[in-house]
Amino acid sequence: MSEATCLFCKIREGAIPAKIVYQDEHCLAFEDINPQAPTHVLFIPRKHIATVNDLTHEDRELVGSLYLGAAKVARERGHADTGYRVVMNTQRDAGQTVFHIHLHLLAGRPLHWPPG
Repeated sequence: MSEATCLFCKIREGAIPAKIVYQDEHCLAFEDINPQAPTHVLFIPRKHIATVNDLTHEDRELVGSLYLGAAKVARERGHADTGYRVVMNTQRDAGQTVFHIHLHLLAGRPLHWPPG
């Protein structure tokens, strides 16, 4: 998938509307359109990276910003003390459906383990 056809790149560019809840120089976060929990926010890097397998050593700060953003939003929504889950799926068998890495923030209900 190229940046030109990537759903998340189109959201990043404003070509597809999304409810943006957080952004910084490295990432953008928006509400999931098919939420699996009362809080379900997706954190994407501004740089197009298809899968975790495509990360490089230079992407450390970028990936760290996804987690820092997720922690900030979780705190702002009152989930820091009660708990939340962050997860990044890699490839189809793990549930990745959009091939632009993204971190899911899930919270607001009990999250069981294993996830499925």
